Amino acid sequence: MKVGSDERHSPSPLQAWVRALSATASIGAQGPATLPQLIEHLGEQFSTAPALLSAQCTYDYRQLADATRRYARWGRSQGLAAGDVVGLLMHNSPEYLALWLGLTRMGVSVALLNTQLRAGALAHCIGVVQARGVIVGPGLGIIALQTQALTGSLRWWSHGEEQLPWPRADLAAAAESTAAPPLGHGTEPSPQQRALYIYTSGTTGLPKAANISHRRVMQWAHWFSGMMDVRSADRMYDCLPMYHSIGGVVATGAALVAGASVVVRERFSAREFWRDVVEQRCTLFQYIGELCRYLLAQPPDEYESRHSLRLCCGNGLRRDVWLAFQQRFRVAQILEYYAATEANFSLYNCEGRPGAIGRIPPFLSHRLRVALIRSDAHTAGVWREPSGHCRRVAAGEVGEAICEIAGAEAGAGQYEGYSDPQASQQKVLRDVFKPGDAWYRSGDLMRQDESGFFYFVDRIGDTFRWKGENVSTTEVTAALERCAHVREAVVYGVEVAGHEGRAGMAALVVAPGFELAECARELATALPAYAQPLLLRLVTQLERTGTFKLNKQGLSAEGFDPARVADPLYIAERATRRYVPLDASRYAELLAGRLPV
Repeated sequence: MKVGSDERHSPSPLQAWVRALSATASIGAQGPATLPQLIEHLGEQFSTAPALLSAQCTYDYRQLADATRRYARWGRSQGLAAGDVVGLLMHNSPEYLALWLGLTRMGVSVALLNTQLRAGALAHCIGVVQARGVIVGPGLGIIALQTQALTGSLRWWSHGEEQLPWPRADLAAAAESTAAPPLGHGTEPSPQQRALYIYTSGTTGLPKAANISHRRVMQWAHWFSGMMDVRSADRMYDCLPMYHSIGGVVATGAALVAGASVVVRERFSAREFWRDVVEQRCTLFQYIGELCRYLLAQPPDEYESRHSLRLCCGNGLRRDVWLAFQQRFRVAQILEYYAATEANFSLYNCEGRPGAIGRIPPFLSHRLRVALIRSDAHTAGVWREPSGHCRRVAAGEVGEAICEIAGAEAGAGQYEGYSDPQASQQKVLRDVFKPGDAWYRSGDLMRQDESGFFYFVDRIGDTFRWKGENVSTTEVTAALERCAHVREAVVYGVEVAGHEGRAGMAALVVAPGFELAECARELATALPAYAQPLLLRLVTQLERTGTFKLNKQGLSAEGFDPARVADPLYIAERATRRYVPLDASRYAELLAGRLPV
């Protein structure tokens, strides 16, 4: 790759903002107002140009449009109607996108279910959106069957060749016509109607289902397409989970609305990444910071200097990883941003300043009002003046990021909330700077420098981020306390040198008969791999604050150095899936990055 061989390798930050604003301003003005409608036009415009490519199947634009019509017709044949909800439990594939596009075209809302969840949490996610049925993809039959026993009278369909006791949605859809499907009530869904439920762990408890309207799907796709200056010759490499907003909507939508191609991979492979990117001629890569760190940890690869990536777009890239990644792999541009699925604002670092998550340019400050306010990281409460109003922090100080909520007719600043109205209201802060105002609480601590750039600091409350996922300490604690002979548990995040986010650590009070091996097996059944604690500490009692709350901060500060902590310490051994003693030797290997976690 020759850095500078493409005119877009030295982009202007102002041009990026103008492109994004222009792309989103024209949505629905003289054309399609929803992504399913737009796919129809793209099928005609780009015809046989590749749209979605994978090892299993490839769709060109016309085939993608045909597939969405077939799935819409299939949905109608199953008695599904506008307002119904269907869960989608599938690994990454072109069919994944075609399925939800087809069903949402007829007014059905599709819940994108996390394939890493276990039966109890999965049943919860299906229940909170009142789904009428679930479509299950290959390799997920066992967990689906376990979940079915917990969900009552739902309809289930399989998709793919795995032998399951349900009708095959893919075979039935393939027999449908590619003609435009009949629409409920004779109209297309409106932009304001809900298209998707996308789950987020929030700050406590089990996952919450965020409402994602058709308008928001289109906003995400066009905004990021403008930011990245996507053109039809581009090829996006997408190995992020399609049940997340970034892997499933942003990476795919940003490419498709510009007539570009998306190379879909089921999962990320550090060993195969560069070869795949080179052979697939990819020019764009959607990352999370942890993936970049994994790539840096790989030995030199003959393909890493032969790629054609012009831009990597994502979030969570630490400054040290950013600098090393860009230097070693010679990526011309990194577009770091901050966003959350349910949030009503996002930040973009168009200037490429390492470590910053973005800024709001002056010409948008009137449209997107973001502030950092004083809050209590221990209680998750906000600090208020005697007047009752909140206080902004000064430049360089840490505060919680909030954004003013705009009306339903607005774009930036609109808040769509969750399936649970009570959960939606818990994210709204009122009477912040004046009586009657309302602001969205991000739950994220940030600081802002004198130039206006924001920097992520940490999460407030009972959530930490590990392996690119938000981990709820409440959920992990509940799983631990269900383990045999565990009397009490407290879960918290600890920093591990060389790793993004915080690793899960748990302090346990146990009774006679407690077995580490049995505990590990129970956790593997109850929790996804990223949520299972990396470190365990056995204590005789747990310290509490004056208000009887567990002292997580003290435990987190003490860390896991066996030379400093007298209690027995254990670390999860990835190869054997068991906990082994964390002695001085393993501790040194962990800090040196030689111990797989």
